[in-house]
Amino acid sequence: MPGLILVIEDEPGIVDFLRRGLRAHGFEVLAALDGISGTDLALNEDVDLIVLDMMLPGRSGLEVLATVSAVKPGLPVIVLTARGDIEHRIAGLDAGAVDYLVKPFSLGELAARVRAQLRAAMQTPATAIRAGDIEVDLLTREVHRAGEPVRLSTTEFELLVYLLSNRGRVLSREQILRAVWGYDHDPGTNVVDVYVGYLRRKLRHGDRRTPIVTVRSVGYRLGDVV
Repeated sequence: MPGLILVIEDEPGIVDFLRRGLRAHGFEVLAALDGISGTDLALNEDVDLIVLDMMLPGRSGLEVLATVSAVKPGLPVIVLTARGDIEHRIAGLDAGAVDYLVKPFSLGELAARVRAQLRAAMQTPATAIRAGDIEVDLLTREVHRAGEPVRLSTTEFELLVYLLSNRGRVLSREQILRAVWGYDHDPGTNVVDVYVGYLRRKLRHGDRRTPIVTVRSVGYRLGDVV
């Protein structure tokens, strides 16, 4: 079961132990040694699960957890706590953590808990899509960029969701036409280009560039959102 795990822990020795151990179990690992850089990675990287120490410099584990729970509510977080630190365990679970482990812990047990949480996440249908500062709620059909609402038509919304769901992939006009409008190939229509233009204008925010990239003679790609 592949997965990208973010470890936020201020003890380099524990980070090295977790990195080597989780990689041995087939996971990719990112790591941060403080709460500030950990929060940045959690919000801007496509991680599948976070292993979070509660005692961190910069920002506490609880602060990191509160931010992650607000912005990425479906992202599972496993909290690491000191032995006997019942208050932190309770606070972590109340703040949105899905599980906790008491130090010192078995790497095998942690890997098993990670696999269990990733399986549970896969079985829960996604209700939101995020890329950088663009957030799409699939249930309410609300879109925000940098916290500001973006008003989209039904077709613009479906186009954005399709691009987000295929982030980084080059999509031909024919693929987009089929997925969003349900049309077969029609060389006489420029509806895709027109609606990409609409979407680009609505996604502009201050000096933030529009993330929809034109790929000459092919189609479009949703690039990095910054």
